[in-house]
Amino acid sequence: MPKAKQKKYKLKTYKAAAKRFRMTSTGKVVRTKGGKSHLRRRKSARTKNLLSRMLVVESAGDRKRIKRMAPYMKKYKANPPK
Repeated sequence: MPKAKQKKYKLKTYKAAAKRFRMTSTGKVVRTKGGKSHLRRRKSARTKNLLSRMLVVESAGDRKRIKRMAPYMKKYKANPPK
């Protein structure tokens, strides 16, 4: 009788990290800027325009932590499983 195949466990995704970060097609982790939810009347148009840009996460330690918190971020970006 063949030996039973050992089951691999799924990893839980930290949903807060999955909502805050994205991965580009080249593998860079990008984030949005904060401070966009309210108090925007007193900000200049240029400042509001700059808030809409995505920033690359530069720190290697932060990138490693984000990838650990959202392990399937790259794998299922375009076509998530049902």
